[in-house]
Amino acid sequence: MTDPLSPAEADPLLDDVAVLLAPLVRWLIGRGVPLGGVVQTLKLVYLREAQHDLERRGRRVTDSALSVLTGVHRKEIRALLGEHRNGGPAPAPRLAPTPASMLFTRWITDPRYRDDAGVRLSLARHGPVPSFEALARDVSSDVHPRTLLEELQRLGLVRSEADTVHLLSDSFVPQPHDPQAVGVMAVNVADHLAVALRNLDCTDPDERHLEQSVFAQGLSEDSVRHLGQVARQLWASARETMVREAQHCLDADRARAAAGEGDAARSARLRFGAYFHQEPAPPTPDVHQT
Repeated sequence: MTDPLSPAEADPLLDDVAVLLAPLVRWLIGRGVPLGGVVQTLKLVYLREAQHDLERRGRRVTDSALSVLTGVHRKEIRALLGEHRNGGPAPAPRLAPTPASMLFTRWITDPRYRDDAGVRLSLARHGPVPSFEALARDVSSDVHPRTLLEELQRLGLVRSEADTVHLLSDSFVPQPHDPQAVGVMAVNVADHLAVALRNLDCTDPDERHLEQSVFAQGLSEDSVRHLGQVARQLWASARETMVREAQHCLDADRARAAAGEGDAARSARLRFGAYFHQEPAPPTPDVHQT
């Protein structure tokens, strides 16, 4: 924990926070979410993170300590925590992928589910590999294949006819306004922001995580559309490589754990992603790498 910033030091930082929050606020306004609810949620998040900070430093978690760290009055802390008193101020973020998203990713990247020309297969619903049932059981032993199929159909990602399941998309993007779409967005953006903020506090360049982007302006609409397709192609290739390598590492970690070697807990997680943003901008040709 660092010492509190003076107003002169905090104001420029809060200006940057305003830039960061602007797209989220635009989205919330469009969804009809009022400021009051967001403020209450922000206070709960502040309290949860302050609680975690105290626990990491071996300090006792009290209303007074939480108030000092967050600026939330002690009386309001008691009211806000309420039933969460014993379990933390707010539920933990949903950081793990769903079984449906894991199945979808495996289907579009695993070579066993492609033909000799590299084209993704439509799958028989039942039977050995390659089948939807075999794929579902490979991904999760806790969720029935029928349940996973119904969820992918609900999301508009597959179509089932007769005894065959067909892919309808090459990316796991739930339909707009689906609650799961908001959840997918939330965890992706949360992890992206987490690594960006970690890098701000990291003094050793070798310890900083990957968080880079390319910026260009002064482009025509045709050029932006072309570059958007280039970005999708680059992501598709990078995604398949990363999924393949991640699966190899998972298999190797499981083998080492079964042999009593390495870290049996396997507590680390990662997320690797990409994004492409476009919007109208003043025509000032320039290209930067950040």
